[in-house]
Amino acid sequence: MPNTPAVTLRDVRDAASRLSGVAHRTPVLRSRTLDELVGAETFLKCENFQRVGAFKFRGAYNAVSRLPPEQLARGVAAYSSGNHAQAVALAARELGGSAVILMPEDAPPSKVAATAGYGAEIVTYDRYRGDRIAIGEALAADRGLALIPPYDHPHVIAGQGTATLELLEEVGQVDALVVPVGGGGLIAGGATAAKGLRTGVRVVGVEPLEGDDTKRSLEAGKRVSVPVPRTIADGQAVAVPGELTFELNRRLVDEVCLVGDDEIRAAMRLAFERLKIVVEPSGATGLAALLSGRVGRLPRRVAVIISGGNVGAARFAALCGD
Repeated sequence: MPNTPAVTLRDVRDAASRLSGVAHRTPVLRSRTLDELVGAETFLKCENFQRVGAFKFRGAYNAVSRLPPEQLARGVAAYSSGNHAQAVALAARELGGSAVILMPEDAPPSKVAATAGYGAEIVTYDRYRGDRIAIGEALAADRGLALIPPYDHPHVIAGQGTATLELLEEVGQVDALVVPVGGGGLIAGGATAAKGLRTGVRVVGVEPLEGDDTKRSLEAGKRVSVPVPRTIADGQAVAVPGELTFELNRRLVDEVCLVGDDEIRAAMRLAFERLKIVVEPSGATGLAALLSGRVGRLPRRVAVIISGGNVGAARFAALCGD
């Protein structure tokens, strides 16, 4: 293991400076009903109100903004099921560049439409048969594009950490931070920020039951692959943690718990009915873990990252309707 972490609190603070006036400073919601249900003071950092509807804009903009002008003129590429796709497309447009995005054929239509709406060219692949990293790297190389990966990049990780930095600036110290885990960039950046400010904070990751690659990897002490997850939490349908994210997370993450699709649906429904917010399945997993009691030894003050809200009306109704 390297002695110097790939991302530090200083990197997160530098990313925050780059994002100032560009990314939204998203609200932190409180709910007495939620506190009573959970048995703790709960703070929800609502990245569903971020630009593109998810935290991904933070990391994408931080990475794309650092490219030399000549590379930005040639364009950028990314692979993503939706939120990172939108984030890179918007970041490139904001900075005067163009984007080519590799998306799975079964990506939610609302996310595909939004990505195209930001001006990106979309190339599709079969997520269950194709290797998106290999396809994405080949696409970028063939066209001379800068590849911006969804999580395994220090500038992306640092950008994602700004959500937690903002949260703690607003509410003060918390006893635990609960974060959805896909490839691990959000929790790696968040844990870097949280433990850089207070080493005693407990960092808990949440994965879908069918996509427990990070939990297995942390328990094994090495990166472990699982079959491509089949879960409603499409943003967390990752088969193996990133290299950089895994190294950071095994230093900083205290626990990873799992939630099932029915628990995710229940959290989405509660967020809609009681908190009056729309949360996509991946964005609801942290809340689902609290509501279902999956987070053990719950402390007094708990912060949860609501990572995104990109779900179309028809899919939301299908998932949450009676």
